[in-house]
Amino acid sequence: MVRGAARGKDVTIVQNSEEHWVALVQAIATAHDQTAFAELFRHFAPKVKAFLIKSGADAGLAEECMQDVMATLWRKAHMYDPSRASVATWIFTVARNRKIDLLRKYARPEPEDLPWGPEQAPDQADVLALQQESHRLAEAMKTLPEKQRILIERAYFGDLTHSEIAAETGLPLGTIKSRIRLALDRLRHNMT
Repeated sequence: MVRGAARGKDVTIVQNSEEHWVALVQAIATAHDQTAFAELFRHFAPKVKAFLIKSGADAGLAEECMQDVMATLWRKAHMYDPSRASVATWIFTVARNRKIDLLRKYARPEPEDLPWGPEQAPDQADVLALQQESHRLAEAMKTLPEKQRILIERAYFGDLTHSEIAAETGLPLGTIKSRIRLALDRLRHNMT
């Protein structure tokens, strides 16, 4: 015999009938009845896990999802509306939605481990080599003819495209590309 949650009277309900499951969910919702929850758990947990495995979840995901579904049943029993769905339909809908949520969570790429805090100071040898290289580049730039040096500065230090340089200077695009190519060849030769 189960006490009817809505009427407060003792009523006879056949075990494993829809009325029985509804009465158990209502007992959880109104009184946090652990015995009712244990009975629902024993009946539905293995079925939910099997459903999840049949729908493509591995055993670990199915177990995690089933535990989450049953915890949701405990926490949100008050949200169950027997006029909208059977207890089984409600539980399996929660299971389906939980599985989708977990699959999305696990499919989402994790961000790479990023070091936190200040970056390490560069090696002094690297700093010195970079300074020397920058000095050599500055000296090599001074040896370029002025027309080539100006174009290299605009293209590489001014971040202008060849077309933008042509528009600014009024020079033909082919002339700009030729002068930059010649300047880069001279710089390569002077830097080696």
